[in-house]
Amino acid sequence: MSWVKFLFPPSMFVIATSLASFTPLVISGLSEIRGKHLQYSKFFGVGSQASAVAESKVKFSSRAGMVMVYTPAFLAGISSFVIFPDVGLRFLLLRSAISIHFFKRVLESLFVHKYSGEMPFDTMIVILLSYFSASALMIFNQHLTMGLPEPPVDLKYPGILLFLIGISGNFYHHYLLSKLRSKGAKEYKIPKGGLFDIVICPHYLFEVLVFWGFAFISQTLYSFSCSLGTSFYLLGRSYATRRWYLSKFEDFPKGVKAMIPFVF
Repeated sequence: MSWVKFLFPPSMFVIATSLASFTPLVISGLSEIRGKHLQYSKFFGVGSQASAVAESKVKFSSRAGMVMVYTPAFLAGISSFVIFPDVGLRFLLLRSAISIHFFKRVLESLFVHKYSGEMPFDTMIVILLSYFSASALMIFNQHLTMGLPEPPVDLKYPGILLFLIGISGNFYHHYLLSKLRSKGAKEYKIPKGGLFDIVICPHYLFEVLVFWGFAFISQTLYSFSCSLGTSFYLLGRSYATRRWYLSKFEDFPKGVKAMIPFVF
C-alpha cells in the first residue's frame, strides 16, 4: 500500500512509537467518560479513585504540580536545538512551536491559573511523562526525516496558522478562567465569555488545535497519531467536565456542549 502523500514515510520505529502514544491516550479518554479521572483540578478526589487519592501520602500543591508537569516538555524542546543541530525550516518550526507552547504553560501555571486543590505524585508523573514523551518523540521522529524528500503536499504553513490560533485561544480562555475567582477563593463557577457560552472546555479545543498545528508542521506519522490521541483524550475529559458541571449547578445551560461547538 502506498503511503499517504502528506506524511513522511514511516519506519518500524515510527509505527511502534505512534501506536504506543495513541493507544494509552484513547484509553485514558474512555476512562474519563466512564468516571475514572486523572486526579487533578476539579476531579481531585472525585470518582472511583477517590479513596486511593485520600490514601496517597505524597501530594503537591496544584501550582507546583502543574509547573513540574510542563517543565520537562519545555526542556525537551529547548535542548533539541543543541542535541540536533540539523538545519531545515520544518524542524526549526516544530521544535520552536513545542518550546513556545510548553513555556507558555509553565508561565500560566506560575502567574495566571488559580488553583484550589492538590495533585497526587502519581498523577503528576503520569501527565509529566505523557507530555515529555510526546514532545521528545515528536522531535526525534522529525530528526529521522532529515535527508528524506519532502512530502508532495506541504502542510507546514497551515500548521503554523493552526498553532497560532490554538495557542492564542488557549491562553485567552485560561485567562477568562483565572478571572472567575478572587484571590484565595476556591469555589467553582460556571465560566462565561469567549467560547464558554457554547462549550464548557474551549481551552481544550484550542489545545487540540495546538497539537494539530504540531502535526501539520511535522507531517510525521508519530505527530499525527499523538495529535489524534490527544484529541480523543480531551474529548473524554471535556465530556466528564460537562457532566461534572451539570451535577454541581442546576442552572448550567443545557445547550452548552463539551468541547466542539454545536456538536459534542
